[in-house]
Amino acid sequence: MRVTPISPSAISRRAFGKGVLAASSAGLLAGCGAAGAMGGYEQLAAALRVPLSGEATMPELIRYATLAANAHNAQPWLFVPGEGGTLAIMPDPSRRTPIVDPDDHHLYVSLGCALENLLIAAEATGQAALPHPLAAANPGVGVAFGSTGKPPGPLFWAITRRQCTRSTYSGTPVAKADLDKLLSAAAMDDIDIRLITDAGRMARVAEYVVEGNERQLDNPAFIAELKDWIRFDTKSALRTRDGLFNAVSGQPAIPAWLAKGLFPLVFRKDSENSRYREQIASSAGIAVFTAAGEDPDHWIRVGRSYQRFALMATAMNIRHAHVNQPVEVEDLRPDFAQWLGVGDARPSLVIRFGYAPALPMSLRRSVAAVTRPTRTSPSQASPA
Repeated sequence: MRVTPISPSAISRRAFGKGVLAASSAGLLAGCGAAGAMGGYEQLAAALRVPLSGEATMPELIRYATLAANAHNAQPWLFVPGEGGTLAIMPDPSRRTPIVDPDDHHLYVSLGCALENLLIAAEATGQAALPHPLAAANPGVGVAFGSTGKPPGPLFWAITRRQCTRSTYSGTPVAKADLDKLLSAAAMDDIDIRLITDAGRMARVAEYVVEGNERQLDNPAFIAELKDWIRFDTKSALRTRDGLFNAVSGQPAIPAWLAKGLFPLVFRKDSENSRYREQIASSAGIAVFTAAGEDPDHWIRVGRSYQRFALMATAMNIRHAHVNQPVEVEDLRPDFAQWLGVGDARPSLVIRFGYAPALPMSLRRSVAAVTRPTRTSPSQASPA
């Protein structure tokens, strides 16, 4: 579930920024990075996050579900309303990332994140929601709705503010009481969460991240897939409403035609590795999520657990970001698992966390774009 866009390397950040400014003064960026265009982006990002009030309609619950974390901001989900007010959340195969996620692990984790947002939003607006697996022929998860009188809690209020903050953090430790709150919020059957706050062990994780990063960057197919999901300029971000927008990570927004030409020159192992080491060293800790089983149902559980962790962190003004290279590289993952102490289990997510200012929010596709009609209710199995 790696979600890291382009970062200047062989050319320094300062030199790269000067180059962008020079291009702008020459008219190459006409309309692409103007304040008005970015203002339109920010207005849309804010509109997507208007708070719910009262009992929410199905489209409003789906809107809240789409605000969940997801790999590459590919938004690989389809929401299928059924008879009797039920809902199915299913994979969108057209939005797979087969190079970084060949077995759809991250895709199902993303579905779990969306499911958890929806469950929290439904409960906060007076609707109890019960998830259940779909029939084997229909991978995904179903949701049946009832009624509840529980008031909104901190996780609900954090949904519209949660983001993956891909920047350097302050290095300030997180108090033990707050670490306990994070673990308590994320607790879920069959999910193991390891918190790493010791500087030496965090440095070892950084080396796994660097090794995984180097192997991925040696793969031309990985580079091509990553580049396909980067939105270099505001115009592209607004057109697609998905992917990894440079400005969301504090990078300059530049025309796609220019950025794609510069990409091989500025996206280098040495600078990327230095950046990951710096970012992990600046973090307060690392959380690693591992499921007891290796199948879509367990991966969905990982997503639910992680989403609750992320929302509680947001409620406490703690930032987080993915550093998933050790679990994405198949032949590196077993060694990382042994070092972590989870034996033969598969670590699913590696999340760094700490304190930092917020960055711009990412966009989401419209509710209409992610909703599909159905004539029958999803098949129900035992509750998840």
